[in-house]
Amino acid sequence: MENVYGNPHSQNISSKLTHDTVEHVRYRILEHFRTSAEDYSVIFTSGSTAALKLVAEAFPWVSPGLESSGSRFCYLTDSHTSVVGMRNVTTAMNITSIPVRPEDMCVAETRGTAASDPDCQLPHLFCYPAQSNFSGTRYPLSWIGEVKAGRMCPVSAPGKWFVLLDAASYVSTSPLDLSLHQADFVPLSFYKIFGFPTGLGALLVNNRVAPLLRKTYFGGGTAAAYLAGEDFYIPRQSVAERFEDGTISFLDVIALKHGFDALERLTGGMENIKQHTFTLAQYTYTALSALRYPNGAPVVRIYSDSEFSSPEVQGPVINFNVLDHSGNIIGYSQVDKMASLYNIHVRTGCFCNTGACQRHLGISDAMVKKHLQAGHVCGDDVDLIDGHPTGSVRISFGYMSTLEDAQAFLRFIIAMQLHQCDDQPLSQITPGEAGAPPESEAQDAVPATMDGYSSSPQEDAPTDTGLSNDLPTPVAAVGLHPPLLMASRPQQTPSEKAAGALDGRLGPHVITNLYLYPIKSCAAFEVTEWPVGSQGLLYDRSWMVVNHNGVCLSQKQEPRLCLIQPIIDLQQKIMVIKAKGMEPIEVPLEENGERTQVCQSKVCADRVNTYNCGEKVSSWLSKFFGHPCQLLKQSSNFQRSAKKRGKDQSAGSTATLSLVNEAQYLLINTSSVLELQQQLKASEEHGEEELFPTKELISRFRANIITNGTRAFEEETWDEISVGSLHFQVLGPCHRCQMICINQQTGQRNQNVFQKLSESRARKVNFGVYLMHTSLDFSSPSFLSVGSQVLPVLKENTERHDQPASEKHQDVTS
Repeated sequence: MENVYGNPHSQNISSKLTHDTVEHVRYRILEHFRTSAEDYSVIFTSGSTAALKLVAEAFPWVSPGLESSGSRFCYLTDSHTSVVGMRNVTTAMNITSIPVRPEDMCVAETRGTAASDPDCQLPHLFCYPAQSNFSGTRYPLSWIGEVKAGRMCPVSAPGKWFVLLDAASYVSTSPLDLSLHQADFVPLSFYKIFGFPTGLGALLVNNRVAPLLRKTYFGGGTAAAYLAGEDFYIPRQSVAERFEDGTISFLDVIALKHGFDALERLTGGMENIKQHTFTLAQYTYTALSALRYPNGAPVVRIYSDSEFSSPEVQGPVINFNVLDHSGNIIGYSQVDKMASLYNIHVRTGCFCNTGACQRHLGISDAMVKKHLQAGHVCGDDVDLIDGHPTGSVRISFGYMSTLEDAQAFLRFIIAMQLHQCDDQPLSQITPGEAGAPPESEAQDAVPATMDGYSSSPQEDAPTDTGLSNDLPTPVAAVGLHPPLLMASRPQQTPSEKAAGALDGRLGPHVITNLYLYPIKSCAAFEVTEWPVGSQGLLYDRSWMVVNHNGVCLSQKQEPRLCLIQPIIDLQQKIMVIKAKGMEPIEVPLEENGERTQVCQSKVCADRVNTYNCGEKVSSWLSKFFGHPCQLLKQSSNFQRSAKKRGKDQSAGSTATLSLVNEAQYLLINTSSVLELQQQLKASEEHGEEELFPTKELISRFRANIITNGTRAFEEETWDEISVGSLHFQVLGPCHRCQMICINQQTGQRNQNVFQKLSESRARKVNFGVYLMHTSLDFSSPSFLSVGSQVLPVLKENTERHDQPASEKHQDVTS
């Protein structure tokens, strides 16, 4: 706002201002790490990963030959993926890569003397993290001097050792004094320190090593002189100018100055941050370690190489898995989903550190390969395979973290596991026992475990929506098909229904309710009969609400989406959208081909073609939500392929989807709902009035087809189903997320449903099954109707021999 900054590769006034300001920031960075431009140079990169790649490509490796055994590249197994990835560069140069386990470094000192040869200058590189990004273990900075001096050798190899200190995790909460610990290369990332700017890092290079680095590519700004028609190139003199190809992100670099100013002003410096964050981590670690079930079993298993005794050996990172009262691990995906309900954001998986993950979780190399064959890849939510964890949960504290944050996390763990064992509370601990800060520091801090706390994270849920709690009245597809006659039968109480469902007294499977959701994540539209299209129920999830950036909104970010009620009128070819306090608005069912402009959007990582439904409905939605929104509809000529395929389907015949997440249809069984309802009712400690009426509970699962049933969760044993002339493949269970905790009539959250389902379903929060058309005949209209019989085929059966073929697909109302 106050300056004009030009490209620094020029001599005009604005360019000179940029160059001088960037140079000042370089000095400020070196000052922060207690060194100067006499000893180190700052090369700006896109992040610590790019800095590591630069070292791998520019290090003066010597390939093995007749007179040399070649350079060695050694890295600690407790290293980030980006460090391990350097070996692909070295392998291409025929350089030997050697992983070194942390315990092996204990005997590295004995190898030092044997391997020392002052006359051999063969260059080797040893990389290790100052702080493990997996567990927070802090490795000795003294290794730098010991390895460089030859007193420690990661492996026995004559030559000169250089050290790369991966400081990205460490410097986010601790001071690093490069005047004492003179690593040759120090990659780092600034967003880990300040949170902003992202995509900016640096490589600090010891000036004694800089002349040895070899450059292969040269980009804009790096050449002192070169010829286009001849192989002639002279690099710039300074190491930064030689290696910063192209124009650096100079506005982000300038932002770093303000980051350092703010950090110093708010905290007083990195030493204060180090003590503050360690105290929070130590308190939380002690409290977590003390949590016990009534049977004495621990609530969590913490993965650590220390007892959190000192910030010299442990950073403010806690890595763990949650256990049930029998000692079985609860998958990290379930913990992550529950944490989100409490507005706690955790990191899960292996954290781009497979070596540490294997060591702490006991995962062998063979198991990693087996997990890959089972479909697990880094970053997904496949948290347990054959009962063995594929990853864990990590929490980290930064300079802005507070004691209240730590206690909120502890309350979440307690609430999550509170009803695990016959509704008995966990063993109680006090802040003093948990290693809490003194009372003078904690003031009115809440104990880590206490009776009578409120475990419902309602802060972000609307408390007074003013909307009617009534579900919409079901309608038929007017004018398309005669309405079906509903079979009359006496009404049952929920307990009677549950009893019938559990002991098999109910009759055949019948569709009891049909729902479509015209606008993704908005309220259901209940019908008694509805036409079937190529992507599922006609107009199901054909529209979506997006924010001002074009990102699709769901109830996870905007729970009030469920208060938007779309109603489709097939005769008038319009969709009417209603909400409390708003005038109804109409939207055409189909786009006007002449005026429609196609735009690109994303749904569940898939690219989709959509079009904007106009400013009128955008203004309506923006007024309701209080921030800019738009309504988009999937283009009618766009085909989105399903990720899930049936057993007999080839890739070329994959079904097409609307804007749904996974599959064309979702089916749930009322018997399953009733069993869950009984479990929820039984867990009510104070005998309060039933909190989860059947229809309200059904609405949370946002299914298309609701059937009665003979047994809870029997739908998961089905391989396929038929409804009249329509045939469906059962693709598998629906893995539930936090949306089932949202009351679809009020928009309020309650985590009990997710928690109870997680407990009762052996930690896999599955509910309902996905369906897909096996074939569709468009020669005549097809419909799904309430009252139609559902004929399942079990997975172990291929044919129902007890039923004549002519009766297999007969409609119960025909």
